[in-house]
Amino acid sequence: MELTALQAFVAVAESGSFSRAADTLFLTQPAISKRIAALEDDLRARLFDRMARSVELTEAGRALLPHARRVLGELETSRQVVADLSGTVGGRLRIGTSHHVGLHRLPPVLRRYTGRYPDVELDLHFMDSEQACQAVDRGELELAVVTLPESPPDTLALETLWPDPLDFFAAPDHPLALQPSIEMRDLAQWPAILPAVSTFTRRIVAAALRPSGAQLRIALETNYLETIKMMVSVGLGWSALPRTMNHGELTVLPLEGIRLQRRLGLVSRVGRTPANAAGAFVEVARRQARSDSGDEIAAGD
Repeated sequence: MELTALQAFVAVAESGSFSRAADTLFLTQPAISKRIAALEDDLRARLFDRMARSVELTEAGRALLPHARRVLGELETSRQVVADLSGTVGGRLRIGTSHHVGLHRLPPVLRRYTGRYPDVELDLHFMDSEQACQAVDRGELELAVVTLPESPPDTLALETLWPDPLDFFAAPDHPLALQPSIEMRDLAQWPAILPAVSTFTRRIVAAALRPSGAQLRIALETNYLETIKMMVSVGLGWSALPRTMNHGELTVLPLEGIRLQRRLGLVSRVGRTPANAAGAFVEVARRQARSDSGDEIAAGD
């Protein structure tokens, strides 16, 4: 079985397209098709159903995919281990991050890191925090910089870099914003705009509301916090958002005794020896987080 054929298989499976896989691997589409055909001949099984406008994995393809990813991951790790023996910081570093963290926390980390370690090829993937944690657990990513889960599996190691307090917000002219005090049951009378129920952030909000027994009226679900902020600002509903996102456009809703906080930080696989590039990234992220903490304290003063 050719490793190049496995690379082509994974690229097609992840992109859902032979042409996009060819672009990813800097090959022609016929070359990708030839490698997939050779792999199917070798395995004596059809791996993809070719539709008119899409490509879908067959049952055999779905069974092969996690094993193919593992083989390619082990190969990349082996190359990195050998390269790390020289003590240099280089090679490819695969990192996952959420859109919010990637936009609001990661840029100064990346600026510092790429400036200090120009030989590292960053392979950055934007995805939901939950998906990034799963990818680290499967060995597809070396690190994730995301919203941290409250109850992670034993196979994942977490490190908090940025505490991220949340507030309940509404537009300044929303009826909730005009009330002198608010209870949880008041929120339930108005539409909410929140992340999907499967997200870590939504679970934090749901846990805070649970003791009141209030049933939420969900107007819209989206995992893009910037989109939620925009919709809240024009009066389409209330939400819970990171405090750092509000620059005066939204009104904090005065709920007594309710404190919400996420934790943003690093996720890695327990027992996996970090490559030099990953270890260097962790140190840069830690230094940047300490710097950010000092800036936020000064701003609060």
